[in-house]
Amino acid sequence: MTLLFTADHEWLKLDGDVATVGITDYAQSQLGDVVFVELPKVGRSLKKAEAAAVVESVKAASDVYAPVSGEVVAANEALTADPAQINADAAGAWFFKIKLTDKSELDGLMDEAAYKAHTA
Repeated sequence: MTLLFTADHEWLKLDGDVATVGITDYAQSQLGDVVFVELPKVGRSLKKAEAAAVVESVKAASDVYAPVSGEVVAANEALTADPAQINADAAGAWFFKIKLTDKSELDGLMDEAAYKAHTA
């Protein structure tokens, strides 16, 4: 399973042609305590860099962007019931899964070392 990152602080775990997407620990620490999450609907088509979800904290509301283009095939409804999961484990609390339409879009994403340098 490949782990990649965006400059907007989303992580993506690739398994075949389906990517699981969430926000990084860095993003969560910048937001503070997350209190609300709005997820994309299953079946929605997203373009790379399009706002896909919304995360609200006690400090601010922020969009979660699609790191790649594709169709939403799953949404983590447990997050809407308990958004605090993101505070406890941002790296494990996924938002949605997307079936990729163009694998070449992965080329613009960062590996873990590049992301750490990006946030340093």
